[in-house]
Amino acid sequence: MSTIDTDYVILVDENDNEIGSDEKLSAHEKALLHRAFSVFIFRKNNENQLELLIQQRQAQKYHCGGLWTNTCCSHPRPGEATTAAAERRLFEEMGITQALTPVGHFMYKAEFSNGLTEFEYDHVLTCEFHPQEFTVNPLEVDDYQWITIPKLILALKTSPEHYTPWFKPALDIALVQAK
Repeated sequence: MSTIDTDYVILVDENDNEIGSDEKLSAHEKALLHRAFSVFIFRKNNENQLELLIQQRQAQKYHCGGLWTNTCCSHPRPGEATTAAAERRLFEEMGITQALTPVGHFMYKAEFSNGLTEFEYDHVLTCEFHPQEFTVNPLEVDDYQWITIPKLILALKTSPEHYTPWFKPALDIALVQAK
């Protein structure tokens, strides 16, 4: 059984107050507002330029498969704190163990051609990467790269179809903290 079949998400109101839970797939089929998070891992490269670790979502994901996005994104489970969930998923997806700092949140709604809808109250968390080796989970991630912020911003403007719909608004929040 896949994760999408067994995981539950936290349903929230527009102020992020919990109002219940639902199976992840059901929440996306019914376009229910639910809690999510987006993680951004930054580092300075050898030229002292700020870089972001981005991932290409595994092609078989239930939506946005093959698109590029922030370092890690997912949903906390019912009863799980958002930061703890983000740190758990960062390790599960990217093999990275780091303490994360919440830096903001936003709401968005995106409808997909397969009939699913992301309607999320998305918490943005960041950290500066401390050098370590990591191994990504091939069931979650097809590829990853470090990219400088100017190059990323240009790519988001010229080829937005290659990126997830939540990436740009979450990035705007993350960059305020990172600079």
